[in-house]
Amino acid sequence: MSRRASNNRIRGPQSALTDFLASNNISAAQISADYDRRRREAYQQAEQDAAANGTIAEEDEGEQDDREETALQKKKRKRAEEKALANIKESKGQKKQKKGKKRDPDGEDSDIEFGMYTKSKPLPGQQDNCEICEKRFTVSPYSGTGPEGGLLCDRCSKEQKTQRKKEEKVKKQAVPRAKRRQAQSNILDGIISQGPPSLQDLCIKTIADNVHDIEEFGDLPQRLLKPLSQKFSKRRVITSRTLDLFLRQEQETLVITDCGSKSQLRFPILPPPLAKQLPTELEVDDYIKIFSFVPTMHTLDLQNAGQFKDEVLDYIMERNVPIRHLKLYAANLISNDKWVEFFTKCGQRLESLQLSWLDYSMDDDAFMHLVQGCPNLKRLKMKKCWQLGDQALGAIQNLKKLEHLSLQFKDSTSASDLVDMIAAIGGNLRTLSLEDFHNADHSVLEAIHKHCSQLQKLRFTENDFCTDTGYSALFADWPNPPLSFVDFSSNRSVDYDNPDGTEDAVGLGTKGFEALMNHSGPGLKTLLVPSCRHIDREGLANAFDGRKQYSLLRKLDVSFVKKMDTSIIAGVFRSCPDIKHIIAFGCFSVSDVMVPRDVCLIGVPNAQDAIEQEGTYDFDMIRAGLGAM
Repeated sequence: MSRRASNNRIRGPQSALTDFLASNNISAAQISADYDRRRREAYQQAEQDAAANGTIAEEDEGEQDDREETALQKKKRKRAEEKALANIKESKGQKKQKKGKKRDPDGEDSDIEFGMYTKSKPLPGQQDNCEICEKRFTVSPYSGTGPEGGLLCDRCSKEQKTQRKKEEKVKKQAVPRAKRRQAQSNILDGIISQGPPSLQDLCIKTIADNVHDIEEFGDLPQRLLKPLSQKFSKRRVITSRTLDLFLRQEQETLVITDCGSKSQLRFPILPPPLAKQLPTELEVDDYIKIFSFVPTMHTLDLQNAGQFKDEVLDYIMERNVPIRHLKLYAANLISNDKWVEFFTKCGQRLESLQLSWLDYSMDDDAFMHLVQGCPNLKRLKMKKCWQLGDQALGAIQNLKKLEHLSLQFKDSTSASDLVDMIAAIGGNLRTLSLEDFHNADHSVLEAIHKHCSQLQKLRFTENDFCTDTGYSALFADWPNPPLSFVDFSSNRSVDYDNPDGTEDAVGLGTKGFEALMNHSGPGLKTLLVPSCRHIDREGLANAFDGRKQYSLLRKLDVSFVKKMDTSIIAGVFRSCPDIKHIIAFGCFSVSDVMVPRDVCLIGVPNAQDAIEQEGTYDFDMIRAGLGAM
């Protein structure tokens, strides 16, 4: 009967702990025996300690006295056992756990045995000692935990929570690396934003983050389409599908800042089947689609338009699209013959033409047809057009309505042709930009002084021929009103045998700089004089002494002007109350500057600081401090 009962007994699955104990030959009886043995040893040790210290009283002969002494000994024995067990746990268990030593699973100090002696935390309502201040207190559900796992009293718990909040606040204030890098990139791009971003910026960012889920922009105003295009172009998501978001029937202006979003460039190792699925640059059909959707387009600005070919101009001419303002960047695949045909048929309505980076087309012959077919041009920009030269300069003299002219040729041109062009059209110019005209001499500056009387923007860069005397004469008694934009970048001698230059400094020097500030200082908004190394400290200090005020100046570039130092930068803050950008790369005497709030100082060569230093100090406080200097 017993055998049948034992055979029919239902056994459930064994636990992992049971299997572990069985595999290591550990039995409950052995654990209990070891536990009793340690208790006896602890008791004997406690009695020996009590006898040595004289804590055990002599026994009385009476039965009543024997019962009282037995109760007292029992109480002392329990105390001794608890103390001995605590010493055992501290010596054999906690020390090994802190040091990270491995225990022998077959030995007496196994993890299972150690867990048997681990003292649980007091429950709410019980008494315990605070881990920090060792004060006796009543445990509650809200008692905090100390650094070593013990409980804390109410006072220490509150202090610990306050300290943790401060640490979390500091961690939150620390800007993540990705956001800090984006902020630095925006500052170098000329974007300064104090505090949180505006609602408009947040909306534009949200749209860019979810570009693949957007079907249309709705009734967004035209002023928001350009920043959206810039954000899309920066993320390289301008594709045939996203282009449709910018097209409307009643639209008249389209600006796409990057039509060549070759996303494959970021994934060069992908196989062709996967690479074909990535967004590519706009093709010919996409450009034609622009004018089929928007037949009334009159302003078109396309940059990196590498696939803007002859077929697109054919479609414009066939549909008679009324384009008046055309700006193309890197449209190299348009042939010279097609340019000639376009200027002949559609040139009469053109008022603005800006072409850049044309190394294949647009030669002198095509440019002659441009001048003949576009007599109403008011703005002409030809930069990095490799096949233009002196003949083009002579043809520009016939564009009598020009108000804005920007030129940058690859081939060298003669100074006499520049002088003749300025003499013919200079009286009507508002903007004159001449870059990389290395052969331009004092006669060009004299022609500007003599014939240009309405200029607002003047750029004359990368010249190593004109001297400081010529720049000084340009601004001396010049009838032109104060300029708002001046760019004299990199006008200096590049003679390595004579690094200090000649006696009459090549490029903008001290006399020319003082004449410039005396003439145009009150009206300047942007002043760019990087690499004009012959401007001495006295000239800079006189211009920015804190008494002269340049209330409109917002951007100043003095990179590699070696005499610029900390005191002059401080003078700039006092003389230019509306300054926003100061670029000072290579100015090694500038350091430890207190930058006012809403001002960005870029390029200070301090290895321990960031490239840019965004202002955090109140301007009135700095002005008061500098006034005492």
